[in-house]
Amino acid sequence: MQSASDQWFDEAYYQRYYFDKKTSVVDTEHVNRLGAFVCSYLSYVRVPVRRVLDVGCGIGDMLVFRPDSIGVDINQLDVEYCRQRGCVAYEMPIDKLPFEDGCFDSVLLDNVLEHLADPFPLLTEIKRVMRKDAVLLIGVPGVKGQAADPDHKVFYNEDALTRLADKLGFNVNVMLHSPLWKSDYLSRKVRQYCIYSQWSLKR
Repeated sequence: MQSASDQWFDEAYYQRYYFDKKTSVVDTEHVNRLGAFVCSYLSYVRVPVRRVLDVGCGIGDMLVFRPDSIGVDINQLDVEYCRQRGCVAYEMPIDKLPFEDGCFDSVLLDNVLEHLADPFPLLTEIKRVMRKDAVLLIGVPGVKGQAADPDHKVFYNEDALTRLADKLGFNVNVMLHSPLWKSDYLSRKVRQYCIYSQWSLKR
């Protein structure tokens, strides 16, 4: 998970990008809506979701929404904060997940991919811990969100996500956009605008 120096991810970073409403790229209400949608969608397509892994869990908003989920992050500050909120979270080594093969039904990688200069090692690890019928949901920012954080390295649109999935042996099942729908205007104007791509393993 090649990212910026650890000095980027200090308390000031989280204050600016997580807690300050004027500069935050995280919207808790959006996380709650997304969580409800993902759970409902997986139930509709009959995907059993018993174990959910949130990779790059940040301050744990999705973990709070789904208490039986597990979070991992490379940042000790994040992990400590998540645990203070009563969540299950672990500090992970770069590009290494501390879990056995094939043990998760669903994996979330929300606003993490754009931080990685080389996404292949981490996505290969995620693939390793997914069950055969598991799904991976990846969220990436739009144009304004991408520009809002100096640690963002790679911009992904729908085509780039599809190409990446194919190279790694995934199928793209659906593309979602938040808020509302696909919109170049919202992508340019709204920091919290995101593309969500749901992947499953090729058989």
